[in-house]
This record gives sequence, structure tokens and C-alpha cells, in this order.
Amino acid sequence: MAGDRKDFLLMVVGGITLDPTTKMPIVVLKDPDNKFNLPIWVGPVEATAMATELEGAKPQRPMTHDLLRNVLAEFGATVEWVDVTELRDNTYYAEIHMKTREGQELVIDSRPSDALALALRTKSPIYVAKKVLEASSELYETTAEQQPQSEQNLAGVSRDKWSEILERMSPEDFKYKM
Repeated sequence: MAGDRKDFLLMVVGGITLDPTTKMPIVVLKDPDNKFNLPIWVGPVEATAMATELEGAKPQRPMTHDLLRNVLAEFGATVEWVDVTELRDNTYYAEIHMKTREGQELVIDSRPSDALALALRTKSPIYVAKKVLEASSELYETTAEQQPQSEQNLAGVSRDKWSEILERMSPEDFKYKM
């Protein structure tokens, strides 16, 4: 099931911030060498789910992704890794790779936000297809060309500019605030 991983890059959740224009949460994935990053706009609920896990907060009752992790554990299933597999029509796609107690390998279609929240809770690796990084870079360059410089939002920022922005940000900038 592991297949050929050469077309994927291992990444981690670098932080969560808000798009200054839309005020929508953005989860930023980055590779361990900090050469590549991938911003993915997510919903407030999913951003909160990721933020609570990143901050080590323990809610009094299980949140949805905690429930999913607990159900999988009860059935003896493990999350082996998650993949962000595709960028199509400005929408990211992901898969959750799991193994059952009996050793059966499963691949479950998922929104990236849910896959990332589950990966954080199960301490599972996160991979991004190299074609997704290339497509997102092209998308942002195209968006930047179409917008006047003064009206660019974070989607119109090149990969190099993203690196510069991320280097200037402090840890407080990455905390998602409700």
C-alpha cells in the first residue's frame, strides 16, 4: 500500500493563521527542511480541531476527530499516513491510509482538513503529492498576475514570498483565535 513515495513529500503542520482579507483560517504545511510550504484554506471548525491538538488542549468531551480516532482504536485500525493528493478546480483532495486489525489496507477519501486533524491526533505522517505543490505554486502565480499588487490576498503569494512571510511571523501569529 505504501506504493512509490518518491512522488510525495513529507510535510508537517507548520501552523494556523487567518487570511487577512477573508478572515478564513489557513493551515500551513511545510517540509522539514523549510523549503516548501502549502497553505490550505479550511473551515473554522476544522481549524479549531487542529489548533486544540497543536496546543495540547484537552477538551472535556471528545471532539469529532477525537471520536474518530477513538472509534478506529476500538476496532484495532491504525492511520498509517495521510496524503494530500490533488488540487482540482481550486479544491484540495486527500486520502487517509489505514490498516485494520486483520492487516487489511484501506484508502479513505477525505477533505484535507479532516485528514490533517486526524493525522495530528494519531501522530501519523502527512505527505503532499509533488504535483500538488507544483499546481498550487502555479495557481498562486496566476492569481498574483490577475490581481493588482495592492489587492492581493494570501492566495496570490508565490512560494518564495510565502517563505519570507512565514519567516517574519512569530508563534503568536499562528494561533487560531475564535
